[in-house]
Amino acid sequence: MYKSVLQSDETDKLFQAILELKTVEECYRFFEDICTINEVKAIAQRLKVAMLLTEKHTCHEISESTGASTATISRVNRCLQYGAGGYSLVINRLRKRQYGS
Repeated sequence: MYKSVLQSDETDKLFQAILELKTVEECYRFFEDICTINEVKAIAQRLKVAMLLTEKHTCHEISESTGASTATISRVNRCLQYGAGGYSLVINRLRKRQYGS
């Protein structure tokens, strides 16, 4: 079993709460309450950056299309290369859902 450096009772409860959400609307409602607008936008931007990096877009293209800084793009790229594999896990599932594979 994967052991995260983030793991704690509080974090476990947070992730269990997220797993209880069943629709995109429920996610909007929960995340509007628990995060600031800027926090949600930053997380969404990082996911978009990760998707574009896996599609082999350049740093310049990604910055232009997302507004992400080169520091953010670099950080996301490091996570894709050396992180826990969370981005890849989610991106692969999203693509399977999108393309029905």
